[in-house]
Amino acid sequence: MNNKFKGIIPPLITSFDEDGKFNETAQREVIQFLLTKVNGFYPIGTYGSGPLLDVEERKTIAKFIVNEVNGKVPVIIHIGAVNTKQAVDLAKHAESIGADAIGAIPPYYYSYTDYDLLEYYRAILSATKLPFFAYNNPGLSNNPLSPKIVNTLAKEGLYGIKDSSFDLITFSNFVNNVEKENFHFIIGTEAFATAAVNAGAEAVISGLANAWPEIMGELWKALEVGEMHQAGKLQLKVLKARTVMKSAPTLVVCYEILRMRGINAGYPRLPFHLVDLETRMNISKSLKELGLSI
Repeated sequence: MNNKFKGIIPPLITSFDEDGKFNETAQREVIQFLLTKVNGFYPIGTYGSGPLLDVEERKTIAKFIVNEVNGKVPVIIHIGAVNTKQAVDLAKHAESIGADAIGAIPPYYYSYTDYDLLEYYRAILSATKLPFFAYNNPGLSNNPLSPKIVNTLAKEGLYGIKDSSFDLITFSNFVNNVEKENFHFIIGTEAFATAAVNAGAEAVISGLANAWPEIMGELWKALEVGEMHQAGKLQLKVLKARTVMKSAPTLVVCYEILRMRGINAGYPRLPFHLVDLETRMNISKSLKELGLSI
């Protein structure tokens, strides 16, 4: 089975205006800036402010992004929701607008049984023929996915998993315990991309790639050709850049760095705010020290 979901895939930020309305002009500018530097997009998840959007907003933004990308790279629409009905509705919509795949976090806030989680994912699988990635993010969902659950779903048609446990052992356990051939593994952080790719990851969902796709592209190129010494050096640089990203909420810092780079990224949605002047100056200084001059 050919897998087109490979390489560096940013969890695309969503652009808003100062009043919190979707900003098409800014969104287009962000997409066009990234388009030639990345291998796909994963919008409307954590970085895409998915939980801050209502269902109709999510549909409007998803359609805009798919149309703007226009098939140049794959688009995996995040359709995970707090309840099954919304997730199914969003999955059907993603297919109707020509998305390349979908991904879904477990239903969040409450804690659910394994049976509850299986039925949630089964409902989505039944709603669409699109390639479907389960999204393991125990820190945000409060519902970790086990290798047993993922293996069961893989046998029923699940295409792959995006793991954002931020734990290499957890990721490796998925790789070791999913029995389906041609199942696809994506690591949901650039923090240990090199190790994850060596363990079987075919793509990296990288928040850093929203703001500085070039460094992630360099890392991926080194990994593709097996230049492990260079990949190791770049991985350390990525970790330093991640430290800068955490000067404030990482989602907010993406908007700020893009603005520093001359890209109109719009605004984050409330309750997020842009960083203050002192933080902005510290971010700029730190990036220059890393050789990532603005």
